[in-house]
Amino acid sequence: MSDIAQQVQRRRTFAIISHPDAGKTTLTEKLLLFSGAINIAGSVKARKAARHATSDWMEIEKQRGISVASSVMQMEYRDCVINLLDTPGHQDFSEDTYRVLTAVDAALMVIDAGNGVEPQTRRLLQVCRARNTPILTFVNKMDREVKAPLDLMDEIERELGMTVVPFTWPVGMGKMFRGVYDRREDQMRVFAAGEDRRGGDEEVLAGLDNAESAQRFGMEWTAAKDELELVEGASPAFDKQAFLEGHQTPMLFGSAVNNFGVREVLDALVDLAPQPGAKAAIQRVVEPVEPKFSGVVFKIQANMDPAHRDRIAFVRVASGHFERGMRLKVVRSGKELRPNTVVSFLSQRRELLDEAFAGDIIGIPNHGVLQLGDTLTEGEALQFTGLPFFAPEIIRSVEVADPLKTKQLRAGLTQLGEEGAIQVFRPIAGTVLLLGAVGQLQFEVVAHRLEHEYGVRARIMGSNYNVARWVTCAPEDGGEQELKRFMDANAHRVALDAVDAPTVLLDHMATLRAVEANWPKIKFHAMREHAGLVFHKSM
Repeated sequence: MSDIAQQVQRRRTFAIISHPDAGKTTLTEKLLLFSGAINIAGSVKARKAARHATSDWMEIEKQRGISVASSVMQMEYRDCVINLLDTPGHQDFSEDTYRVLTAVDAALMVIDAGNGVEPQTRRLLQVCRARNTPILTFVNKMDREVKAPLDLMDEIERELGMTVVPFTWPVGMGKMFRGVYDRREDQMRVFAAGEDRRGGDEEVLAGLDNAESAQRFGMEWTAAKDELELVEGASPAFDKQAFLEGHQTPMLFGSAVNNFGVREVLDALVDLAPQPGAKAAIQRVVEPVEPKFSGVVFKIQANMDPAHRDRIAFVRVASGHFERGMRLKVVRSGKELRPNTVVSFLSQRRELLDEAFAGDIIGIPNHGVLQLGDTLTEGEALQFTGLPFFAPEIIRSVEVADPLKTKQLRAGLTQLGEEGAIQVFRPIAGTVLLLGAVGQLQFEVVAHRLEHEYGVRARIMGSNYNVARWVTCAPEDGGEQELKRFMDANAHRVALDAVDAPTVLLDHMATLRAVEANWPKIKFHAMREHAGLVFHKSM
């Protein structure tokens, strides 16, 4: 077996997804703790303390105690290299999450045992299902008074349309939470409230017919044993193929804040999550074990280090062996890069990277050379597909409070637009920039970042627009000439986005229908992919 193939076999790349407040960031911390990547976990609840969650680096996240940017972390566990992507839980940032999910091979879904399946979980799961992403389920917060585990299992199956196979089962809940029974190992791990630090091994009691378990845990043990017998008869055996196709999800229970059940999650990820697979490009399918390097930019983050005004392009390696200083071609522009300061991440802590293989996430500092969706190769003209941009649901105008800082405003918005934090539209007639977003919180974050990272106070105000659609015209329908005729006739409501794709901005859906009727040769799109500006029909 080649060295590249061996390295690919060791890789596991997954995202953590959940509804806000399900405990995702806490679980991320504890996975890092158990893998030995960090020695002390930042308590996510104690935001007023100087210590914040390792995976939350943006100032506004520290103030609000939420994740609004996707974090990337790499760690080693059981001779596997695990690339963990922590996605924003807040629904306003679903677009960033969607793009992150294009860069992973599996997802870990965190469910709050008290709230069950929540709206954002459903939305994210639809994305995973559309891509047939394998999903592991971790039911968190068992140390609280929560829903009955059988009800949770039923809810997940009903709401998410997947067969659930419990790998572990809780014994009690809340103040009477006694631990979890591991069905695969036929043993119970006894719960003990954990601290930030990694403790020793938990106490383990073997077998379902253990007299000590029955004596110590009484009613909770009896109830769990009865439920396990029900589960044994009702749930199917674990089918790895069904899991890999996204039809079956292993379910584990625990309490992330207490470090309980976390080791089992790591073990399940290593044992079950697939190694990096083939990736489709427009030209051909690229295999991870190919000798030549290729990768795709799925995320850009400005000002991770405000002192350096840097922009990091997060690249998912698709094939080959990356080595620092190698020549890379940006396929879109034809430009050549020789990145010498490529980094791997432990959230905002960075380490200089010498090599990487398929499945790894590498960070390339650059100043506007790389855009979302760019493909990097050793020379081959490849274009990976599948990185989506959605038409914004809210459109606002933006002005600078101090007219002398207009240049800084445009520079700041250009960078934030390039990283996908917000969509920036430049009207072809008029000077006021327009911002588009999925949710209100995105505008608040952009205003905050403009002020704190670029020194610009911006006024974000209402606009007359509520609908945006990208516009194209097929060559057989008149192509660029017909598109120019449309843009000239609608100059008062056409703008260009971050990649100069023409966009029509309208007040109501009824107006859109009228414009579509008047211009039958023009196509109106609610989604575009960066790759070669592949567009999708209006929804």
